[in-house]
Amino acid sequence: MADSKPRILRYGMAAVAEAAARITAGEPVAVPTETVYGLAADATNAQAVARIYAAKGRPSFNPLIVHVADLAAAEALAVFDADARLLAERFWPGPLTLVLPLRVGAPIASLVTAGLTTVALRVPRHRAMQAVLAASGRPLAAPSANASNGISPTRAEHVAASLGTRIGLILDDGATDAGLESTILAGRTLLRPGPIGIGALPWPVKRREEHATVTAPGQLTTHYAPTKPLRLNALAAEDDEWLIGFGAIRGNESLSTRGDVVEAAAGLFDALHRADAGPASRIAVAPIPSDGVGEAINDRLTRAAHR
Repeated sequence: MADSKPRILRYGMAAVAEAAARITAGEPVAVPTETVYGLAADATNAQAVARIYAAKGRPSFNPLIVHVADLAAAEALAVFDADARLLAERFWPGPLTLVLPLRVGAPIASLVTAGLTTVALRVPRHRAMQAVLAASGRPLAAPSANASNGISPTRAEHVAASLGTRIGLILDDGATDAGLESTILAGRTLLRPGPIGIGALPWPVKRREEHATVTAPGQLTTHYAPTKPLRLNALAAEDDEWLIGFGAIRGNESLSTRGDVVEAAAGLFDALHRADAGPASRIAVAPIPSDGVGEAINDRLTRAAHR
């Protein structure tokens, strides 16, 4: 973690223009989406993408999600079948990523796909990312804007604390809405649960096998991790633990005193950041039901606790 912080600009025309200028010059810039803050760079520029990996300390075999402005832009980069088009029309713009065959001749740097013949695509809903896409005119590779395997950032200050001077600019538009990374589908296989629950999908999906080849972000066993040990399904705090509660288990703070998994998802990474920076040497989290987006919460927590 760097000793000083990058420049932070509040969302507006001037901030968007500077972000776009840096991106077209080959620099990565932190930009909010409706899920988490992303570290965005020109997906057609291999050197720019390499700077994302360098800033995050990210394994080169882990592919990146490419953000585009709309379905037409996505279809220029990947081959859509009927299933993919239906999902895109139903959920884009929004927190759904589709892993699709890379179109022959598509100008995506091979570093983005980690050498695979598929590409992960998303059309974001957030005004800041959409504005930067429009101003830069480039597809943007944008993993979460934090050090690899760290807690994902839902605020500009999380990005600054995690990446420091490894990046030059953070576009600040407040806290993100969903607070969890996007749902990822490859055909009718769920690669990563997220804000769009499987119950909202138009057909049943199968789950990715745990030890299958990494084909999309967020599939590493250890991911989203705080620096402190994390204990799950805690009913009460043990010695020197900061307890993140849920529902009837209040803890030192609560993801949702009402037992609302959507509220919990939005505040999850924020709470983990506070606990990681707090005085206790360990973190505990109360049980979270796996209904709806609760499945995605438990996926992130399980990976965060794996050491």
